[in-house]
Amino acid sequence: MSMQVFLLPDLGEGLTEAEIVEWKVKPGDTVTIDQVVVEVETAKASVEVPCPFEGVVGELHAAEGTSLAVGAPLISITGGAVADAPAAHERYREEERAGSGNVLIGYGTGHSPTGRRKRSAAAPQVSENSTQATSFHSHAPKVLSPIVRSMALQGGLDLASIDTAGGHGVITRADVERALAGSTVASSSEVVTRIPITGIRKTIADKLSRSRSEIPEATVWVDVDATALLQARRDLDASVDGVKVTLLALLAKLTMIALAKFPELNSTVDTAAGEILRYENVGLGIAAQTDRGLMVPVVPQADKADLKELAERLAELTELARTGSLPAARLSGGTFTLNNYGVFGVDGSAAIINHPEAAILGIGRIIDRPWVVDGQLAVRKVAQLSLAFDHRVCDGGVAGGFLRTVADFVENPVVALGSVR
Repeated sequence: MSMQVFLLPDLGEGLTEAEIVEWKVKPGDTVTIDQVVVEVETAKASVEVPCPFEGVVGELHAAEGTSLAVGAPLISITGGAVADAPAAHERYREEERAGSGNVLIGYGTGHSPTGRRKRSAAAPQVSENSTQATSFHSHAPKVLSPIVRSMALQGGLDLASIDTAGGHGVITRADVERALAGSTVASSSEVVTRIPITGIRKTIADKLSRSRSEIPEATVWVDVDATALLQARRDLDASVDGVKVTLLALLAKLTMIALAKFPELNSTVDTAAGEILRYENVGLGIAAQTDRGLMVPVVPQADKADLKELAERLAELTELARTGSLPAARLSGGTFTLNNYGVFGVDGSAAIINHPEAAILGIGRIIDRPWVVDGQLAVRKVAQLSLAFDHRVCDGGVAGGFLRTVADFVENPVVALGSVR
């Protein structure tokens, strides 16, 4: 009696081994061509392996839970249609050369060469019912594995309509996936809404895309205790006559004080000239989300303004942005941007630098968190500060020094404000 040894097939995608998860048969069972005999797991997926031989299981060459190399003996089958075994392997190799994407589930014969399809009552069945299998065989003159047939069936594909790549005549997994993808596009095209990228949306898209393509940015961040900042805002709001001091205005002023200590971040890069341009004054951009999209109105010479003037100018810009009345001139001239993304209820952000600037400072939401104060655990108002910066204008030491300075100011705003009086 002859014996055929089925080797673990090429798993594709550079994978060289698989773990035996579960044997679907045992020695002495009768198997038919294309019957699933084992489930294996690779680094990428679990796959059921059908056998290209028919006959009686002689030996299982690996135990469940062990790994097996591609090309190593998997299972031995005795008896069966010996004369047709090479043809089964040749069909497997034909699909392998066709590039199925996963040869392991795409090498079946599609029909029994002897016309016999008997299955042992104890043997597991291929995951498709007999009615479906009969229907598929009646429409499938091409070579298919049972799992590839099942994929097509579940996707509602007509086998006769599936194009095969390379003219080899074998329907592979890749062929089915390509047909399914085309079917998905066709079925979803009726509900797709195309929105032209024009106007302010195009301006935003172009600027942010240019920033990401030209600026080698890095991001640093730190958590801060903002309890004193909130108290200072309340105190200043009551003491500054006729002007509401917002949290944004207070943060803007603290940022101006910190930038005076780290002027490297108030810069831009002239790529054509190979030069860094460091600005004497700060054109402070304020990232603002409006009904028309993201805008960055600018406060020119913000470093020259005291807290009251800064609060007034920011209030004016905010109202103009809200009503869509910002003139184009108020959207240019920025050298550094402040972004209060905490208003969106988020803790942090790796923001995109507003080209051609060199840095953007952001603050997240301020919420109650546990914090250690003088060696004791307490509940404090905590926020996260982040700084995205152009690594061409400075290194991490400068960026980290600036961010730490802002953080210290946030935790001790009265001291910071008193230093500029």
